[in-house]
Amino acid sequence: MKLPNKKFGRPLDLTSYKGRINPDFCQPDFLEKISKFELLLKGNSHQIIFSGRNRISVVPFPLSEGRTVEIVVKEFFTRGLNRMKNIFLPSKAQKAWWRGVALMEQDIPTPVPVAYLESRRSPFIKESCYLTVLEKGVDEIRHLFCQLSPKELCSLVHALAHYLCLCHKKGILHRDLSDGNILVKKNEQDEHTFFLIDTNRIRLKKRLSRLQKIKNLTRLGVPGDFQQRFLEVYSGSGRVKKWVWLWYRLSKKSYTWYIKLKKRLHISREIKTRNSA
Repeated sequence: MKLPNKKFGRPLDLTSYKGRINPDFCQPDFLEKISKFELLLKGNSHQIIFSGRNRISVVPFPLSEGRTVEIVVKEFFTRGLNRMKNIFLPSKAQKAWWRGVALMEQDIPTPVPVAYLESRRSPFIKESCYLTVLEKGVDEIRHLFCQLSPKELCSLVHALAHYLCLCHKKGILHRDLSDGNILVKKNEQDEHTFFLIDTNRIRLKKRLSRLQKIKNLTRLGVPGDFQQRFLEVYSGSGRVKKWVWLWYRLSKKSYTWYIKLKKRLHISREIKTRNSA
């Protein structure tokens, strides 16, 4: 995997934030609005589409000649022991930026990286944000897995297998390769284009072992009837070797057990919190 060009973008130094910005967005109106970033997300001009451990908003930004662009702003909130990591390691926003740049340079579709910003309270990072262009007309593959007809689902699974095979060949390992982190768009020729998101979870490797590749596929909710065909297309052969199928199924079961255990622990903590209140 070719590492990202560390010279990509231009430094961005605001009152409370520092980071980098895509040169394509260094336009006067855009820069004026982003210069007030600390006030931007406190207003009512944006739509919050997710709020939890992180917060994701869609904010309209002005461009030249009266045009606007909708920007997705992902805010990473650093808490607890994770604050210690950022003394020595890059913030999640910075990781998301450089890995988004790496995908872009490798012609692997991802929402266009616009900027990343960090607010630091020395030596800790208080908050970091990653900005991308909003991709329109896309769906999360988890919804399509439930909605499509068998024929349409077969086409989607084939395209997804080819796409992920290409990603792995280029050394792209998404550590949370789940249904919610792959977006898909279909054009008029019924061709699928996939977009990787949550790019801070991506790792860039020179080489991936066969076991790593297969295990990386197991978080995807490919319907049971299509799983074997999915692996056949991914491997580029007419049949799946027994050990590959067994490793895939074992890894998938292990992940399912882990998720169930995690949910039980979460429910248990919530009950203890309510009882102690």
